[in-house]
Amino acid sequence: MSLLPKRSAGQPSKLNQILDLDDFDRAARDRLPQAIYDYVAHGSETETTLRTNRTVFDGWRFVTRNLVGVTERDPAVSLFGHRYASPFGIAPMGGSALVAYDGHGVMARAAAEANVPFILSANSIIALEEIARINPNTWFAAYQSPNANAISGMVERVSRAGIPVLALTTDVPIGSNREADARAGFGFPIRPTPRLSWDIATHPRWMASVLGRTLLRRGYPHIVNLEPDGGPGLFSTKVRGIAAHEGLSWDHVRMMRELWKGPFVLKGLLSAADVALARENGVDGIILSNHGGRQLDYAASPIQVLSAAITEARGMTVMIDSGFRRGTDILKAMALGAECVFIGRPFLFAAAFAGQAGVQHAISLLSRELDRDMAMLGLCRVSEMRPELLIAAPDAA
Repeated sequence: MSLLPKRSAGQPSKLNQILDLDDFDRAARDRLPQAIYDYVAHGSETETTLRTNRTVFDGWRFVTRNLVGVTERDPAVSLFGHRYASPFGIAPMGGSALVAYDGHGVMARAAAEANVPFILSANSIIALEEIARINPNTWFAAYQSPNANAISGMVERVSRAGIPVLALTTDVPIGSNREADARAGFGFPIRPTPRLSWDIATHPRWMASVLGRTLLRRGYPHIVNLEPDGGPGLFSTKVRGIAAHEGLSWDHVRMMRELWKGPFVLKGLLSAADVALARENGVDGIILSNHGGRQLDYAASPIQVLSAAITEARGMTVMIDSGFRRGTDILKAMALGAECVFIGRPFLFAAAFAGQAGVQHAISLLSRELDRDMAMLGLCRVSEMRPELLIAAPDAA
């Protein structure tokens, strides 16, 4: 017997056509203005990193174990003292309010109901305090400015909100070159160019249900979680480059570690040397990430450096994101030592397509995939996923 989330009663019939996470991409594409869809879906420059994040999984094949009895299957994992129902969670995604109305709130509610990790991005127009009330187990991913007062103020604010896990985003020293956004006429600050205005006008459902409702219920949208006292509006010139901090360094990591008393995570590492530095500076966990292919083009995919990172972690919790879409992807990462996998775009597209019901359906789909994969591999616990159940198939990647 598997321990799967129950299907939601009264699930919208349109979700019957959604059979895997990639289906949400296709379903949301027709509903979103092209510029908004491109902002989420695309990566930087040639998008080689973005593509490799998917094709890299072809480099391994499974070796199954049979006749071992898999009646009782449980995919649960424990992270920082909390037992989650599944070894995957929702990655931090800025700009969610442009894609789905109340996007961060929708994903936080669905994650709480399914008992999977959810990380709130600092690039949100919904205050972290509000999200923490929706989902008390929300993690927070800071885009921290290298200013002592801002660091102490943000740590105090996150602590006061009751956030249990603080993560620092480390891989955005400067903004990346996202040519697809430029071609679509989209960027920050948002400017109503003729092309963008036409794009929005020809998607009246999004204009009314997302943009209109946001302006009506929340007013002029501000990025409210960047600094202790909030952040600039989406249409303000001050929003340009606000999340990029060229001066952020290990000195600031040490400062945050000293001030923050709970579990502290660094997100965006790829180098084993940086993993070792994280350990030496008292960090509790890392999320290996190339920012979903949105930062440096031709960067390594996280799963390619996972084994080296595990060697240096020595007790730190090692997590991973970028390109994961299938239960088999998750199990490959766990065989190589990861303790949790974070997934972004599909959950946001699910919110855009069907709100909270869409995110719940996405979680359920992935949970059921994982359950089937575990049974066919001969696993009752995800902790039983070991390196010997994988063989390298480099010619296939």
